[in-house]
Amino acid sequence: MSDARSVKSSNSGFRSLKDKLRSTFGRRSVDETNSPRRKSSTGENVPPGRRSLQRSSLDSRQGPNQNPAFKTQAERIKEARETGPKIDKQTGELRDDTLILHSLAHDSFDTVTEILNKYELDPNRKPGEPQIASLSPQLWIRITEHLGLVDRACLSIASKTLLDRVGSSYLNTLSHPENKEYRLSFLHRVEDQLPNHLFCFVCNKYHLRTIKGQEKLKPASVLNPLFNCPNATNNLMPQPRLRIATGRTLPFNFVQLALKGKKYGPGYGLDATTMTRLWREQDEPRWIHSSRYFVFKGHLLMRVQSTCYTKGGLTPAAERMLLYSREDYQPYFSVCAHWRDGLLMNICKCALTHLPVPPEKSLHEGLAKVAGRRVSQGAIITLCSNCRPMRRCPACPTEYLVEVKLAEDRSEKDPMKLFKHAIVVTRWSDLGDGSSPNSPEWAAVTGAIDNYDSISTIGTRAVSGTFESQTADTGPGQRILNLNPKDEHKGEEGHDWY
Repeated sequence: MSDARSVKSSNSGFRSLKDKLRSTFGRRSVDETNSPRRKSSTGENVPPGRRSLQRSSLDSRQGPNQNPAFKTQAERIKEARETGPKIDKQTGELRDDTLILHSLAHDSFDTVTEILNKYELDPNRKPGEPQIASLSPQLWIRITEHLGLVDRACLSIASKTLLDRVGSSYLNTLSHPENKEYRLSFLHRVEDQLPNHLFCFVCNKYHLRTIKGQEKLKPASVLNPLFNCPNATNNLMPQPRLRIATGRTLPFNFVQLALKGKKYGPGYGLDATTMTRLWREQDEPRWIHSSRYFVFKGHLLMRVQSTCYTKGGLTPAAERMLLYSREDYQPYFSVCAHWRDGLLMNICKCALTHLPVPPEKSLHEGLAKVAGRRVSQGAIITLCSNCRPMRRCPACPTEYLVEVKLAEDRSEKDPMKLFKHAIVVTRWSDLGDGSSPNSPEWAAVTGAIDNYDSISTIGTRAVSGTFESQTADTGPGQRILNLNPKDEHKGEEGHDWY
């Protein structure tokens, strides 16, 4: 019993000593003093506490800016994102911030190396006119035999030496009436050297701009000449233009100015955004129109949105009075030349049938009016599968969207009638590259040609989607169907449009 008591007292004394050491030096130092010793690579006994001292000394030598010896998974992922290649999350392509800033500053997506190689010239190079003059005229005649008429004319005006060798006969040939198309192509190539001129397609030559930098779109009833043309008032030879709405047209000269200003600079034309207009019809029904233009990949895109407040339950005669102008029996809103062929007007009439019919005078309506409340007439309207989708004209690059919305009428003085139902018809069109009225897009929209297939030419990327992607966050969320699924071309003979 005495031995057991002595062992117990010694254990309790050892525990009390260990607790005092823990409180003084910490738990780890005390535990490591009781751990067995290990041997180093040289065979010497190393105290267990030296390992922690060596690690602390290594950490102190690393410094605060150096990476720690051990990193977590989150730290490794963060470091890879910061120092690794930047990848676009949507397209998966590598992003180079330097090239992006360069393209935004210089309006070009060419790399810096490509631009330097493009403009890299040898300053010590001698003029090449003596070398050109050393070649015989017979050799130049043989060279021009492999060129077209327009290329020969361009070669002859490249320098005085080439004009002496090639001759000016090709320029005289271009002036013949039968070579009108070749003359137009030749003059189009030199437009970058004529910032103060506009090409007149009636006279087939350049005219000096009379109000350079101050050209503005005006109504069709206002005379708005941009240059002095002898055929300006000749009704038999009108300038090419496009109908936007009733009493509004877009002359082709403004298409030239918008595209030249985008291609060569503001001194050559106009900014397409300055052609934006908002106007209201003077007579009933007072349609509100807004037009906007945008240049995309060398083509001028146009959007015209027409709005008119209306009520439900219209008779067929009232629908025609709402949609058609009594001047030319064309719609008040903007349409292409093929609006009679297809379902455009039937879609508009179908959308009008979805408007809620106002209730008749009743006791319930009278009580609501006395209480100062407005009778609900269905603010949110859902169109059917026939009139809801967008429609694309198969004969030209034009798309339509018919909607029925609840819009605010700011001309209404009664505060109880500020918000009304309105029919909204939006049109998107591609007006071409502005090279000529005979360009495929412009000729198709105006109806000058009938062999344009917009379904195969435009493809899956819609004109409306391209336009709205540059001006808004999202495009129209509707599918696109054929405006003329039966491929009928009756024109005036078809009576469904009226």
